[in-house]
Amino acid sequence: MSRLKALSLGLVGAALALGLASAPAAAQWDKVRIATEGAYAPWNFSNPDGTLAGFEIDLANELCARMEVECEIVVQDWAGIIPALQAGKYDAIMAGMNITDQRLEVIDFSRSYAGTPHGFGAMADSPLVELETSEEPLSLDTDPEKVAALVEAWTPILEGKVIGVQGSTTNSNFLQQYLGDVIEIREYGTTEQHDLDLTAGRLDGVFAAHSALTATMQKPEFTEMKIVGTGLSGGVLGRGVAVGLRKENTDLRDMFSEAIQEALDDGTVSELAVKWFGVDVTPAS
Repeated sequence: MSRLKALSLGLVGAALALGLASAPAAAQWDKVRIATEGAYAPWNFSNPDGTLAGFEIDLANELCARMEVECEIVVQDWAGIIPALQAGKYDAIMAGMNITDQRLEVIDFSRSYAGTPHGFGAMADSPLVELETSEEPLSLDTDPEKVAALVEAWTPILEGKVIGVQGSTTNSNFLQQYLGDVIEIREYGTTEQHDLDLTAGRLDGVFAAHSALTATMQKPEFTEMKIVGTGLSGGVLGRGVAVGLRKENTDLRDMFSEAIQEALDDGTVSELAVKWFGVDVTPAS
């Protein structure tokens, strides 16, 4: 019995030692690879010389400094950004990605660091400028009846119109769910692509985050573009933009969340938001 007991204790000890050796620990993160799209101004974009810039590029470097890790930012096409994270190509995503229930089924998120309303963009001579608008955005979560009434009021104007949207996004999910039987939805790989088709007259409008639409409107060729209709948030549009991570990397998630909270508390995120968006887009809580 003593031999069996000794053997059992030895096996338990070995298992514990193996578990401690294999368990992820914050100390192992001396370098973090972060993926971004590089085509979603002002969140993240590529300069003519190939360097990256934007709100999330500045924020990523700030967070890595607070976490005391080396930060490497890599560019990844939006369509494959989650599968490549799961495959271990990089450790985190900072690409204007909203937290949604669907995404939470396959990846985890840090706490949110930003969020803006979503809505339509159209040229000044488009019928979409007549879309009903309210001063404050509506939430799909807390204002469902108002949203339903709004969509009903929009329907006669949007009927048969061709609307561009970036594919595999919360924006495309919204259009499919709320207006799929009203409009023709044309999906694009990037927001830049649908913006170009808008100015070329191949689209009646686009649907995107207000922050992205505002950035587009700063370009000389988009001076006649307007944000039209009421801004929307919540529901299928998500619960704020955050860092996407593999589910097993809970330690890295907590490191990002702590660094984000510190940067929110001391005003750093607000300063970066005003620098890149012109307004504070930090979450309310």
